[in-house]
Amino acid sequence: MPTPHPPVYLDNAATSFPKPEAVATVMDRLLRTTALSPGRAAHAFSLAASREIFAARERLAAFFGCPDSSRLIFTANVTEALNVGLFGLLRKGGHVIATSLEHNSVMRPLRHLEREGHISLSLLPASPAGETDPAELAKARRSDTRLIVINHVSNVTGTMAPLAELAALKGDALLVVDGAQSAGVFDLDVTALGIDFFAFTGHKGLLGPTGTGGFVLGQGVELPPFKMGGTGSASEFELQPDFAPDCYEAGTPNTLGIAGLAAGVAFIQETGLATIRQHELALADRFLDGLSQINGVTVYGLPAGGQRGAVVSFRLAGKGVDEVAYRLDRDFGIMVRAGLHCAPAAHRSLGTFPEGTVRASFGFCNTMAEVEYCLDALARIAGA
Repeated sequence: MPTPHPPVYLDNAATSFPKPEAVATVMDRLLRTTALSPGRAAHAFSLAASREIFAARERLAAFFGCPDSSRLIFTANVTEALNVGLFGLLRKGGHVIATSLEHNSVMRPLRHLEREGHISLSLLPASPAGETDPAELAKARRSDTRLIVINHVSNVTGTMAPLAELAALKGDALLVVDGAQSAGVFDLDVTALGIDFFAFTGHKGLLGPTGTGGFVLGQGVELPPFKMGGTGSASEFELQPDFAPDCYEAGTPNTLGIAGLAAGVAFIQETGLATIRQHELALADRFLDGLSQINGVTVYGLPAGGQRGAVVSFRLAGKGVDEVAYRLDRDFGIMVRAGLHCAPAAHRSLGTFPEGTVRASFGFCNTMAEVEYCLDALARIAGA
């Protein structure tokens, strides 16, 4: 048995951990000191909660390059945001282009709409490294193409889509971007990139708590409300308000989580996005280099030094992916994720379906010593 070692968390692509101390501090303070129902009254607690929501909306809008913060809408997570966008923007049907690297939060709504006869769907092929060629988008686009959906960074391989090049080819179609793995990792200006609908989640790269996320709605893009109810505004009317963000945010919001999300983004801004990115990429690159020295390892995705997120998928010859993940956890206290990662289409593209891969994903709080420890553990498992 190996010498006991503190637990090592390498599943940041699912949920980042640990969170910055400021996230816990602000959530603890608010939970202990005030009621959290914004916009429902004029008393001090309600006004304080409203200020938290407004400050968070302003911070995230600026972070994503959205000039009108009313068009940054909070949801429970990126899955809810993508469902709002896909079902709302496709209510009149049409042709949709997506990549073959999509997460099920995109693929399942699109497949449902396709099965019901509302849309036709084309998937852009991916290279063995998980790359999307802009030339394939140009070939797939049709006169009736309504929507183009791009997975910005693959949650399986970490491969980054050439977003600017793809956006330049969208023509009259609307561009929807799944930023689940890129928000808080890459510098993103949704306006400059011409993104019409950008979906993000709070609990991954943005370092916020679970139960938070949202979307940025481009100027001029029309999207119907996806739920209706109390908003604290225009309460004299029994019809849903027609102005953003109120028309999209019926019901008491997750004020506590949204404040925690704002604290996570503040930490990123104070630390520096480039600093965080450089550290995470150095960890992933060292891990990739080390894997290349272990007999029987196959890596899926780009090699070290590529334009990628800090996500690495691999297999170990003669060992099932579940077995490798179990051994890492049981014998070494290393937490990774094995399987299909809710992205079966991506694994079909990579040739890893139906077993999937072992995925290690690094965050800002991981260390180079932890990377070396994981490599040593994998070498032991490979030699067993």
